[in-house]
Amino acid sequence: MNLTRRKLFLAAAAVALPKVGSPADLAKMIVRSSRPEDLEMPLQGFNQWITPVDQFFVRCHTYIPEPPKLDEWRLKLDGVVNQPITLTLDDLKTMPRVEMVAVVECAGNGRSFYQPRVAGTQWAFGSVGNARWTGVRLRDVLQKAGLKDSAQHILFDGADVPLGKMPDFQRTIPVQKALHPDTLLAYAMNGEALSQEHGFPVRAIVPGWASDSWVKWLQHIEVLDHEFEGFWMKTAYRHPAHPVEPGATVDPKEMIPVTDLNVKSVIATPLSGWIKPGRVRISGTAWSNTSPVARVDVSFDGGESWKPAKLGKDKGQYAWRLWQLDWQATEGAHTLMARATNADGQTQPLEQQWNPSGYLWNAVHRVNLQVTTQELIDLPYDPRPPEHPAGYQAACLTCHDESMMVQQRLTPAQWDRELNKMTGWGAPLKPEDREAILKYLSTQFHP
Repeated sequence: MNLTRRKLFLAAAAVALPKVGSPADLAKMIVRSSRPEDLEMPLQGFNQWITPVDQFFVRCHTYIPEPPKLDEWRLKLDGVVNQPITLTLDDLKTMPRVEMVAVVECAGNGRSFYQPRVAGTQWAFGSVGNARWTGVRLRDVLQKAGLKDSAQHILFDGADVPLGKMPDFQRTIPVQKALHPDTLLAYAMNGEALSQEHGFPVRAIVPGWASDSWVKWLQHIEVLDHEFEGFWMKTAYRHPAHPVEPGATVDPKEMIPVTDLNVKSVIATPLSGWIKPGRVRISGTAWSNTSPVARVDVSFDGGESWKPAKLGKDKGQYAWRLWQLDWQATEGAHTLMARATNADGQTQPLEQQWNPSGYLWNAVHRVNLQVTTQELIDLPYDPRPPEHPAGYQAACLTCHDESMMVQQRLTPAQWDRELNKMTGWGAPLKPEDREAILKYLSTQFHP
C-alpha cells in the first residue's frame, strides 16, 4: 500500500486524538452565554424523545477543559475506603455495562420566569434534555475500593478549572444515592462517546436529580465521613426548606441542597402568537423525578376545563414522555395550558412559589394564542446600547461576554451584590470605576 507522508501524519493524529462525541450546533441553540458556554434548546426540541447531542443544552460554570489523552486519563477513588484505587477508561469498560434513558435538567431551568427576578443564567424552558446514557454503576466502582462504615457522602471533582478566584466546582451526593443501582458513571451518550461539552470522558449520572449533581469531566471521587463544606454545596445550589415571600432574604440556615427535580411539562407546539382557525395539534413533553410521568392534562380555556393528552409509547422511569392532543381552534383569544402528574400524585402548580436562587421552576406552562384569519406582524426592535464605562471591559468581560448581563435584568441592589461576588472571585474592578459600572448595569440591564 502506497502511503504519502501526509496520510501517515493524519493516520498518526487519528490514533493520538481521543474519540470525542459531537459538539453542539450553535445554529440550533439559544446562546445564553458563549464564555463560559451556556446553550439552551429551543421549544421545537421538545417534540423528540431522544434529544440529539448537537441540540442538547450545555451548562458550564467554567471554560470547557481540553479533552485528555485517554492513555493518560485516570479516575482516582479514595477517602474513607478500604483500598484507594485508580482506574483507566478501559478498566471501566470491562465492568458490567449499563444503559439507561434519563432526563438531565439544570436546577435553574425556568429562572427567567421568576418575579421578582433573580440573578443567574436566565434560562427559559430548554436547559433540559433526554438522552441514552451508557456506563457502569457507581456502586460497582465503589465496591472495588470498599466503603468503610463511616462513609456518608461521595464527592465528585472534575477537570474543569475555576475562573479567577471562583471556588472549584465540587459536588457531593449521599452514600445511599451513590449506591442506588441507577446511579452511573457514563462514558457514552446516545451511542457515542461523550462530547467535551457533556463531560468527556466520564461524567456522573444521578437520575431524578438536578444536573448540578451530574458532575462532568470526572477525574477524582472521594468518599467522605462528613458533609462537604465547599462553596458549591454549602452556599450554592440551595433553596428554602419552606415557602418564602417574593423578594425576601432567607437565612442560609434555612436553605437545603437542591436534589429532586419537580414534575413538569412543556408545550412545544403551537408557539405563542397567532394561528388560523381549524384543527391544531398541541404537543409537548413532560418529565419528573424518580417517579415517572403518569398523565398530562391540557386546557384550551386558561384552566377552566382540562382534557387528558395522549402519551407517547416511549417511556422509562427517568425518561420524559411525549404527549399530544388535537384541538379545534375557534376565533378569539385563547390560553393553552399543560399540567403533568407523576405516579406519586405530584402535579404542577398553577402558580410558582418564589425562591431567591430561581431554582426548580415548574409552574404550568401557558401559551397565549390569538386565533384569527388575519395575519399579525411583529415589528423588529433594534436596541443600541451606550458606550461601556471605563474599566468595564477588564472587570466584566474578561471571563465572559455581555450576554450574561443582557439576559439577567436585575435591580441596582442585585447588580451591587453581583459586583461584590465577582470582585471576590478576582474580577479586576478598580474602586474609581465601580460606581459608573454599577450605574451602567442598573440602567442598561434593569428589570
